[in-house]
Amino acid sequence: MNDTGEPLYLEDLHVGRRFTSGHYDIDEAQIKAFAGEFDPQPFHLNETAAEHSLFDGIVASGWHTAAATMRLVVKSDLRLANGVIGLGCEISWPKPVRPGDTLRVESEILEIVPSRSKTDRGIVIVRTVTLNQNSDPVQVLTAKLLVFKRGHDPTAPL
Repeated sequence: MNDTGEPLYLEDLHVGRRFTSGHYDIDEAQIKAFAGEFDPQPFHLNETAAEHSLFDGIVASGWHTAAATMRLVVKSDLRLANGVIGLGCEISWPKPVRPGDTLRVESEILEIVPSRSKTDRGIVIVRTVTLNQNSDPVQVLTAKLLVFKRGHDPTAPL
């Protein structure tokens, strides 16, 4: 959001601008529920198997971390007027998320590229680091976002 709490448009952003989020707690029940539906691997679901894995215990799926990150971004002060519309990304998980972790995100605008053919929008490159309660990075996401200028008709085709 901008200083007045209004949603952000392309012209409100600048390279180097940073955004932060609130916190999101991860517990073992959430890890197992997400994994059971979307990533049913033993190190996400079974304590014994997880203890004998390279993770040495239950860990969240990277996709669970990505989903939690998305929630944190959407609820953060990076409140884009027409929503967080992704065009692609690079993602890494340098450290696993474990039961009891508390996550937060810090985002930074790396690049802004106004569209030459569609003057009501641009592409914004954002680096979002998801941190645990010890400020250890657990996910690094560099995303291309479609961001509109003020006056864009949200019902117009992309």
